[in-house]
Amino acid sequence: MTQIDLADRLPPTREAIVAAARRWIGTPYRHQASLEGAGCDCLGLVRGLWREFYGDEPEPIPPYAPDWAEASRREAMIEAGRRNLVAVPVDVARPGDVVLFRWRSDLPAKHAGVLVAPARFVHAYEGMAVVESPLGPWWRRRLAAAFAFPGVTDASET
Repeated sequence: MTQIDLADRLPPTREAIVAAARRWIGTPYRHQASLEGAGCDCLGLVRGLWREFYGDEPEPIPPYAPDWAEASRREAMIEAGRRNLVAVPVDVARPGDVVLFRWRSDLPAKHAGVLVAPARFVHAYEGMAVVESPLGPWWRRRLAAAFAFPGVTDASET
């Protein structure tokens, strides 16, 4: 995990992460972008939330094509999550956690979102915008990993 200097910042609460993710709703889908209101893709949403709560992004993001995961067959998103976030079991992920999805069981994870309720998540929907969606059976079958932001707390802990 990346070492973050939180001396000048309070760690984010789950509630703050959920509220911030919901502010992105309506942001147009733009491949490789990460600016609230202007455009983002699913990774850009997570990157934008990181910047809001921690400052600079933890590592540079190389350019990537829409089909990068299929071409490389590497679990690049899960690997980055393990380097920069805190892995949590998918079945105990909570609002404020990042969730990763794979489109097929034999493909690497290539879609990200943020849980905002036990069965709802916010994500950048390709060809549309950032939306809030139910985490129904179709999405649950595709869950590949879950991660908490570093130092995240519940409001009652602050």
